[in-house]
Amino acid sequence: MPDKYVAMLRDAGCPENVVAHCLSVRNTAMSIAARVKSVDLDLELLEAGAMLHDIGRSRTHGITHAVEGARIARETGIDERIARIIERHIGAGIAADEAALLGLPSGDYVPETPEEKIVAHADNLTKGHVEVSFEECLEMFERRLGSDNPAVGRVIRLHREIEGWMGNAAA
Repeated sequence: MPDKYVAMLRDAGCPENVVAHCLSVRNTAMSIAARVKSVDLDLELLEAGAMLHDIGRSRTHGITHAVEGARIARETGIDERIARIIERHIGAGIAADEAALLGLPSGDYVPETPEEKIVAHADNLTKGHVEVSFEECLEMFERRLGSDNPAVGRVIRLHREIEGWMGNAAA
């Protein structure tokens, strides 16, 4: 099934490094899903969302790529659940008040469903096409945003929530 989504990314105009990143995020997301014990997941939805999460990078590499990606998905008639995964994948989500400050359309961009949360987390754990540890991920967020930024707290809470689904002690 990834081939179908690779074609969609290329047709939208995504560069090859974005396609490689999406494949890596897909692999990370599916690896996380395989370890989840306490939550029911729609694996087809998860795979589609992971593969298409950065389709908006065909139009912009700024923070608005998530909104642009959701727009592309909706314009092409893709399942609304996939569009929401695309729209809510940045960091561990962007709260409505922060979205306004960032110039995003009015709305709350915090992931809600397990699939949305896993794609956001898998994206955080994937730099380029390489999976990194949560510690490396957290360090990058803290360095970029400052350790007191609310987004950093959301990244930590998201990690702990997903770790809990796997039956692991949270870091």
